[in-house]
Amino acid sequence: MNNCIIYCTVPNEFNANLIATTLVEENLAACVNILPSVTSVYKWEGIVQNDNELLLVIKTREEKFEEIESKIKSLHEYNLPEIISVPIIKGSEEYQNWIQKATL
Repeated sequence: MNNCIIYCTVPNEFNANLIATTLVEENLAACVNILPSVTSVYKWEGIVQNDNELLLVIKTREEKFEEIESKIKSLHEYNLPEIISVPIIKGSEEYQNWIQKATL
């Protein structure tokens, strides 16, 4: 069972809900948590930025990454969105099975 979590920051609640709802409706993700008020500090075009964002925590199968990446890029307001995947190394078997079934 190869499930993963994909992290993606977004600029506002509208974009967060659009991406989260689309991914779940299209069976690309089993669940998307929207975490409010994440402060991101990063360098963009040589200037240090400090932005308030929301964080999407996307639970899915590893094999869905490319499709999710493409979908996020088509819906995201940023030119270069953060889309980072980490494997779920351990988790309850029931929850892992649910992710698998919800993303068929």
